[in-house]
Amino acid sequence: MPKKTTIGLICGGTSGEHEVSLVSAYNIQAALDREKYKVLIIAIDKNGDWYLGDDPEFLEDVHDVRQVTFKKNMATALPKVERSFSENLTAAGKYGNELAEVDVFFPITHGKKGEDGSLQGLLELLGKPYVGADVYGSAICMDKDVTKRLLQHHSIPVSKYKLLRNPDELSFEDAVKELGSKLFVKPCREGSSLGVSKVRNAGEYRTALQQAFSADRKVLVEEAIFGREIECSVLGNDFPDSASVLGEIVPLREFYSYEAKYVDHDGAELVIPAEIDPQISHKIRKAATDAFLITECRGMARVDFFLRDDNTFILNEINTLPGFTTISMFPKLWEASGLSYDELLDRLIELALE
Repeated sequence: MPKKTTIGLICGGTSGEHEVSLVSAYNIQAALDREKYKVLIIAIDKNGDWYLGDDPEFLEDVHDVRQVTFKKNMATALPKVERSFSENLTAAGKYGNELAEVDVFFPITHGKKGEDGSLQGLLELLGKPYVGADVYGSAICMDKDVTKRLLQHHSIPVSKYKLLRNPDELSFEDAVKELGSKLFVKPCREGSSLGVSKVRNAGEYRTALQQAFSADRKVLVEEAIFGREIECSVLGNDFPDSASVLGEIVPLREFYSYEAKYVDHDGAELVIPAEIDPQISHKIRKAATDAFLITECRGMARVDFFLRDDNTFILNEINTLPGFTTISMFPKLWEASGLSYDELLDRLIELALE
């Protein structure tokens, strides 16, 4: 019997997307073929403490993304010692040797310190392959300002915006003059719509800035784009395999918020494949793969667009570690493209090993 590939599945983390990460990890480990893979769960709590285990039922309240947590009593904590990360791992008691034998790490940690290149840097120091974008691509795509500047340089359309480093830098009146009467305010380096506010007046603007600056020292004020929300999944490394069929998100609330994405199953309708003119669909899919390369992505990305009534589109953002929950668009798009959930995981692991 061939040796099983050991997967180190990293989940949780200190960001506001902690619970989504846990649910994604639960779905991934349940789908990984145990005839081919040995799975080690590496869970990070909200304080940044690391826990290890191999129990497939490692979560409590897995079906409630607001309450889900991992069972710390079934895990062994990594010792808190002043030494290198790799020494810390191999000193981790019972699971130390198992961690040293991990063949591929699979981070499914969303947001800051999990999706922004920080964790990827630790994995680089370990000298182990891992699923998803490297330090460079992760950091680029986590920063909406840097992403937009790169895309603009390559003539990929993005929304008009102003970058703020101080809440008093741009008045509401000046923002309206430059960007229009309806605005979005968002932290520059957050995901899953955390900290995002829709703004229509000066009072909402002040509140939105306060909320966004509490999450990040860089804040974007963007024009509100009126159009259909279209998403595309991409797989590959230096030469992307392909782009998936397109999907459309039809929000049933004011906009596609964190709650609509992960908590409220009735918060949005997913239409797969999206009903779009084939020529427009081809252009969007081409823009998705171009953006994947421009921003130095590897492994996977979900690329989000707005499609206007006149069939022009803008690229909204790129997600290097998209969700893998039961209502997540990334795996659903690949399933509609002929790649099942377990086949998708196999391909991601193959890409990590290239």
